[in-house]
Amino acid sequence: MYRNIVSNELFTILIVIGLVIVAIAKLRAPKRFEDFLIVLGNNKYLKIYARDQKFLDVFDGLLFGNLILSLSVFCYIFYQHITNTQQVSINTMFKLCIGITTFILIKVLVERLIASVFEIDKIIDTYLFQKISYKNYLGVLLLPINALLLFTLKPTLTLFYIIIILLLIINIVGLISLFKSNQSLIKNNIFYFILYLCALEIAPYVILYKVFFT
Repeated sequence: MYRNIVSNELFTILIVIGLVIVAIAKLRAPKRFEDFLIVLGNNKYLKIYARDQKFLDVFDGLLFGNLILSLSVFCYIFYQHITNTQQVSINTMFKLCIGITTFILIKVLVERLIASVFEIDKIIDTYLFQKISYKNYLGVLLLPINALLLFTLKPTLTLFYIIIILLLIINIVGLISLFKSNQSLIKNNIFYFILYLCALEIAPYVILYKVFFT
């Protein structure tokens, strides 16, 4: 039986683990990490490392691990605020991490399956690499944000909305950059692109919203 913790001890441990994971990624590939940090305003990282991507990439895997931890901590802090609870359940945190991981991986596997069916594996592989790079970037940003929410700032609903909107804007900027770099391909397949957006980029999040907020 997992116990409840009435403190920020668990959050602190997870943030430290996230920092260690990011540090390991930087030590393994310092030049790549430097390029990764400016991915939002520079396509250099995407152009260079998309060519060398592997199905199991240690660098991306490490940053993805941090993304799961950081996103889980942020979601739990938000959950604590809206439910007005102080207890931290290890069991709930574990389920949250598993749920987020499962959601992202199933989404990626479905996209790869569709790519295989339509024989566009190479295109989708590049697209997925670019998309997960932006998500991993958000994971790194969430590290200091979570630390501020826990130890410096007083969490308010307005503050959470500002942070969520900021993260959405960054994600949208990343998507726009992806679409611009693939605009010729999109124009030639506009119907499939709209279908993809509705089925795999919008519908899953609408379903999640319906499940948790209605």
